[in-house]
Amino acid sequence: MATGDSSNLMKKRTLVKGMATPSKAGIPLGAMKVLDPGQLKPDSMETERILTVLDETIVKLEITRLILWIIGSLERYARMLGPEITSSLVEHQKLSMEVQHLLSSPGDEESRRAVEQRLKCSLRNILRLFLANPLLYHGLKYEVRVRESPADVFVKAFVEFRDFTLERLLTSPDEEKEKIRFMEDISLEVEKNTEIISALQEELALAIQTRDEEVNRKDKTIENLKTSMENLAKSCKADIKQIMKEGEKQQKEDEKASQDRCARLEQDIQRLGAHFNALVLKHRASELVLRKEKCEVEKEIQKWVQKYDTDMSEKQAAYEELQAAYKEEKEQLSLLMEKHALLLQEYTEIEEERRMLKEKEEEAAQEEARRNDAATCIQAFWKGYLVRSIYKSKLKKGKGKGKGKK
Repeated sequence: MATGDSSNLMKKRTLVKGMATPSKAGIPLGAMKVLDPGQLKPDSMETERILTVLDETIVKLEITRLILWIIGSLERYARMLGPEITSSLVEHQKLSMEVQHLLSSPGDEESRRAVEQRLKCSLRNILRLFLANPLLYHGLKYEVRVRESPADVFVKAFVEFRDFTLERLLTSPDEEKEKIRFMEDISLEVEKNTEIISALQEELALAIQTRDEEVNRKDKTIENLKTSMENLAKSCKADIKQIMKEGEKQQKEDEKASQDRCARLEQDIQRLGAHFNALVLKHRASELVLRKEKCEVEKEIQKWVQKYDTDMSEKQAAYEELQAAYKEEKEQLSLLMEKHALLLQEYTEIEEERRMLKEKEEEAAQEEARRNDAATCIQAFWKGYLVRSIYKSKLKKGKGKGKGKK
């Protein structure tokens, strides 16, 4: 039941949150302007002049708030302020002390007013110097750590007054009406939310009452359980006493049985000790013989070890000689391998030269055979030419003789 009520309460609280936070989509643009002064912009020269005066006043108030702390650490900020501002601050400090002295000791009213007038002029001069150098003011604003003071409250109130003045200057009659209408809507929403909250409070009171009844019921159950536990503890105490008595009785019986068993074990120990002594006397002679044999065996082992060491040293020397010979032969082998590589290279070069000479000889033989063939062909052609020439001359002579005979 309590769980169901709590879930309903959570749902209704969510509903109240949704109703109490109006969405920006439902707020008119004019009302948003009125509610958010950051969106307001001056739209006339008079408004700008008023705002300029208010802003300058705020700056002067902040500078005035810083002057007291700057004077307290004047040596620290002297280089940053410059000689003119530093001298003005020193003079202002003197005038402040003089005014305090005059206020603490009643005296001439005219002199006090004159000093106050000079203090006001000094303050105006300091403000004029700071306003002429805005970078210096902004630097000191972040450099000087000013504690919270009543002047801060006044500055904040004046800034709020400036925002309120800006809002009033930039709010038109239509926007004022829209603001009033918006505030009336908000009032209605607040009334509705108040009714819902009262209903939720009634449900919460009912849920609290139900929870208290449940808690009382559980408290009664706890009291009953405590009573039953106390009764159970009393009955357990009687059972524990009975168990303790039975345990003591059993312990006495166990002690008696243990004593009897210890007596029997002592008798067995004595008997076994006598038997052990007899065995020691019996095996002592054999032990002496075995010790002698052990000494002889150890001597023999020592001899074998010495012989092994001698043999190993000889073998080690032979191994070292073989190792040295192996290294020497290995070095000779490396030299021979190098010579073999050089000879192999020379052999390949010689083989290559022989092959090239053989190729050249073959080419020369082929050239010689080709030339022989060509010469044979030329000689045959020449011989044929000579034969034909001789034959033609003989034919001509034969023809001339035949004509003469006729």
